[in-house]
Amino acid sequence: MTSNSIAITLHVLSAVLWVGGMFFAHQVLRPVAATQLEPPARLTLWVGVFTRFFPWVWLFVLLLPLTGYWMIFKLFGGMSGVGLSVHIMQALGWLMILIYMHLFFAPFRRLKEAVVTAQWPEAGKQLGRIRHIVGVNLALGLILIAIASGGRLFAG
Repeated sequence: MTSNSIAITLHVLSAVLWVGGMFFAHQVLRPVAATQLEPPARLTLWVGVFTRFFPWVWLFVLLLPLTGYWMIFKLFGGMSGVGLSVHIMQALGWLMILIYMHLFFAPFRRLKEAVVTAQWPEAGKQLGRIRHIVGVNLALGLILIAIASGGRLFAG
């Protein structure tokens, strides 16, 4: 396996696992948890879920730009060698990373503090913010995957 194929594989796996994780959390786990668990159990569950998922997201946030720029410069000869679709993917990818960092350092931190101190209304408020942020990042991630797989069909 060449370094180029390793970069492509890590890039695709990182994107699929990050976006897939958001899809599962937002569209599958959230509705079930909301209907079956009381707030203390539900909010505690979410802290546990995020505590296990977010280290993976940090790995993806590191791997995606590293492997993406590796491909741009090693496979395509630099930024001038890629089409508009790659520039759009780069911009959306960085936006997703910044959104994730905000989620991690602000609402998630406040959610953990509220759960530890049993401030359930505040924890619920923070979880609502996280749900909205994940929804935005999920939409961006799905757009990114569509551009990556459709490339020139979507963005020239």
